[in-house]
Amino acid sequence: MKTLLLLLLAGALAAPVRALPVPTTLADFALPGSQPGQSGTLENPSHCDNCHANYGEQAVEPFHNWRGGMMAQAMRDPLFLACLAVANQDAPQSGDLCLRCHTPKGWLEGRSIPTDGSALTANDRQGVQCAFCHQLVTPTALGVNPWPGEGHYLSGTYPRDQTYLGTLAQIPPASANGMYIVDSDRGKRGPYFDSVARHADYYSPLHKDSRLCGTCHDVSNPVFSLDPATGRYLPNAFGQAPPSADPRAQFPIERTFSEWQVSQYNTAEGVYAPQFGGNLSVVRSCQDCHMRDVTGHGCSMNNAPLRTDLPHHDMTGGNTVVPLWVAQHFPGEVSVAALNDGIQRARYMLQNAAGLSLEMDLDGPRPVARVRVTNETGHKLPSGYPEGRRIWLNIKGFDSGNQLVYESAAYDPATAILSHDAEAKVYEIKPGLSPFVAGLVQQPPGPSFHFVQNDTIYFDNRIPPRGFTNSAFQEIQSPPVGHTYADGQYWDDSFYELPLGAVRVEAALYYQTVSREYIDFLRDENVTNTAGQLAWNLWDTHGRSAPELMNSAATAFVLPSPEAASAPTPPDGATDQPLDALLAWASGARATRHLIHLGWEEPLPLVGSSEEAWWDPGPLAADRLYHWRIDEEGPGGLTPGPTWSFRTVAPLAAPAPLLIERLEDGRLRLSWPAVPQAQSYRIYRADALGPSLPPPLLVAEVTDTHWIDQDAVALIQRGFYLVRAARP
Repeated sequence: MKTLLLLLLAGALAAPVRALPVPTTLADFALPGSQPGQSGTLENPSHCDNCHANYGEQAVEPFHNWRGGMMAQAMRDPLFLACLAVANQDAPQSGDLCLRCHTPKGWLEGRSIPTDGSALTANDRQGVQCAFCHQLVTPTALGVNPWPGEGHYLSGTYPRDQTYLGTLAQIPPASANGMYIVDSDRGKRGPYFDSVARHADYYSPLHKDSRLCGTCHDVSNPVFSLDPATGRYLPNAFGQAPPSADPRAQFPIERTFSEWQVSQYNTAEGVYAPQFGGNLSVVRSCQDCHMRDVTGHGCSMNNAPLRTDLPHHDMTGGNTVVPLWVAQHFPGEVSVAALNDGIQRARYMLQNAAGLSLEMDLDGPRPVARVRVTNETGHKLPSGYPEGRRIWLNIKGFDSGNQLVYESAAYDPATAILSHDAEAKVYEIKPGLSPFVAGLVQQPPGPSFHFVQNDTIYFDNRIPPRGFTNSAFQEIQSPPVGHTYADGQYWDDSFYELPLGAVRVEAALYYQTVSREYIDFLRDENVTNTAGQLAWNLWDTHGRSAPELMNSAATAFVLPSPEAASAPTPPDGATDQPLDALLAWASGARATRHLIHLGWEEPLPLVGSSEEAWWDPGPLAADRLYHWRIDEEGPGGLTPGPTWSFRTVAPLAAPAPLLIERLEDGRLRLSWPAVPQAQSYRIYRADALGPSLPPPLLVAEVTDTHWIDQDAVALIQRGFYLVRAARP
């Protein structure tokens, strides 16, 4: 903490454009589990290619599908490399935490230093590799069987697991944060005890369990520790290991695994989702959706069993953008055909990840579209790495001529800018810097892309999965922030008030891998290397991370006719109206124009129209009975109003002079001389007068020749008064 305070004092003289680094070392990111040099040399994936590819079942062959997914490209990903450069700038050596999961082979074999990845080999760039996953051991205490109901594990694999666990200085407390345990024995672990293989193999229930995925899909920043007393995340003392390896004692970066863990998917009942499960109709684990069950052989061996629960080795997410960047930047290291297949699988996942419904409420003064987005995944929508990725609703309203009359969250593909109008709904999480940490690194407090320095979640409206409870998501450090979801809610409703001319509305749900704001940040913030500019150029070349359409809905509607006009002035049946009386009424809902009918007898002629709820008929005849009607016109049709009547009388003399004086308490007192034959006096008031302005309002009727305006204190500038004498 003393080091941080010295940084603050030194940086207070001149605020830098870029964030000041914090004084981290490798020790600050030290975590338990297998350490470099403790897992031997992982076999190159090309060894696996010999038996797990090219045997005539490409659609289900493990190797082809793995090569086409982002797991295989985790260390080739230019977006990750650009982020890695800024992370190392902001917190030196922090890249070591990232490289754990993006290149486990390089990390375990000691090539993660320098932490910018410059010592890595082409083989290290093959990301999350076959040998890494298939040599993973369940984190468990020595002498404890983590799978007591699995006889094949107890008799075959358990002794080997215990042997390797005994070599570790510290066993991880959870399957998270890259704290993996990778056996140095090259025997391959998997979910079958009847495998046919040329290599040694071990039956591993872990490989059917979501905890395996949690190893790299629950990520925390170990530099910050949770202060239970305040709920804040405070920097640790630098230059030493974190005080706790528990990921939930550290600042949360990703909680995809935990979100699943407290969802309905992680129950015996599971969730009916045949669109994800392949041969399964009910899904429960990460693997059920992201390695769906298919029918086929797992290898080229002649006696390999035909399985109906063969895991499809694509580990597909929602990235349809970065595979194109990888293909251009590493053309000699990847299979373009496999990447293109992977893009199509990712697009399928996106198109099934959310339900979308659209309903219209036509009962109010304007049509209102209610759009519901339903989360069909086992985690938040969206989930995972927070920066750049987002989902939004684009709403368009059209008139009868098919002209656009309304749009919310408009996206410009030329600039890649998403508009943020008042109604725009964007599902995202915004981590950022608290005022304390912002002062240390000389950046403004609030949402920030400096993810390794962030210590606060400022906003999170991502839609939770089925089974959501606020208490459980608070416990896993992934509560809604700045938005509210009720327990059990796995959908979100948005409401859009459309103009009266709209007759059709379209709703579209889009996903974007990287926003313009984030890719600009990675380019502009990087002073270390060209990774940010490279990523920006690839983004620019390949469509600027064109949004993927996840779902859409549309409906045409017919507005009901306007409601009838009401509350006439003069009141219906009035008998003493002056010859300069003005007509006024309460507008009917959905009316856009008012048609005025006025005369002495039926049928009443149309004498004018107005867009305002009042009209000046001009001089009226004395001692006549007038009938009048307002027909309300709107997009839904025409609604004739009721017929009202009033009688005019010859006017009495106007009270004059009208005297106005301000009392000590700020009220105004009006007084005038009595008018012969007057029974009462009507007082009208207006803030302004003019031919296009509303008429003065009747505010009082008195029998005395004076009146005090109780509201006059509120008249800041000026007001106008009119007093008329009324007959008996």
